[in-house]
Amino acid sequence: MDTTNNISPDTNSNDELILVTGGTGLVGSHLITALVDKGKNVRAIYRSTIPQFKGSDKVEWIKADILDILSLEDAMQGVTHVYHCAAIVSFSPKKQELLNRTNIEGTANVVNASIDANVQKFLFVSSVAALGRIRKDVMVNETMNWSKETSNSEYGKTKYLAEMEVWRGAAEGLPAVVVNPTIILGESDWTKGSTGIFKTIYDEFPWYTDGVSGFVDVQDVTGAMMLLMESDVVGERFILNGDNVSYKKLFDMIAACFGKKAPHKKVTPFLASLVWRYEGLKGMFTGVDPLLTKETAATAQAKVYFDNTKLLKAFPRFRYTAIDDTVNRICSYLKEKYKS
Repeated sequence: MDTTNNISPDTNSNDELILVTGGTGLVGSHLITALVDKGKNVRAIYRSTIPQFKGSDKVEWIKADILDILSLEDAMQGVTHVYHCAAIVSFSPKKQELLNRTNIEGTANVVNASIDANVQKFLFVSSVAALGRIRKDVMVNETMNWSKETSNSEYGKTKYLAEMEVWRGAAEGLPAVVVNPTIILGESDWTKGSTGIFKTIYDEFPWYTDGVSGFVDVQDVTGAMMLLMESDVVGERFILNGDNVSYKKLFDMIAACFGKKAPHKKVTPFLASLVWRYEGLKGMFTGVDPLLTKETAATAQAKVYFDNTKLLKAFPRFRYTAIDDTVNRICSYLKEKYKS
């Protein structure tokens, strides 16, 4: 299969209607912008407020909730393709019930509604956390799955069980494909999600770890998603990973881009254990979710490498963005947005 990142807008069909769940999030909003730019007919779900971003005014917004089956069925009327991006990403022990309901039950609802609507193709945004990313001296690939031994997060468990709902739907006749992105970097509100890394470094956070993880540009994620949706690939999952990079290297790149002092104090496992306990205690009194938990502290110390070759073999002309180009673009966006 030999295709490019950019698919011609004339692949659109007048009777094609795409539904995006999680359209207010990082991946969903960038996906919607890319679909609208290609002239696609897009419908998206919102729960409280219709978001404002490039292309959002060309979307049919429907108020619905993936936990509300009736509203979801209404949103699915006439839909031919579904991108299921909606999820809760949290490592807070207080959010476990919400994680389970949204990520597992919500995905089951979207899958069932898609089957009932005779959707032509379904793409689910999972996570590498569903693969079990705590593996020593082993590169993580698509053949792997979450287990108690290979994961330290409830989030990873919920994404794995959500994938099981997708594969159950596939067994019932739903043409489906799954993507497993690593840590996604993209333009967004820097007080939320992974873009918060940039705010942390801008504020000259002094600490770093020796940990390594995979990182991927949000534009590459959405590009790969659209390639897969418009291909004949079904019943497969694909890791989306631009590069495996140490947190220290990433932090140094962001600091240099902002002209800020880079993190210079190494966090040991013992120090990390003290900090997550302190953050948890502080959260009990303030009601604010802790920035560091037992799970995230362990993840930040781990050296995890992800194999991205499966997608590249399926789409030989696809190219991931160099991480320094990603960082420079996002920094420029954030400096303009926040006039920093």
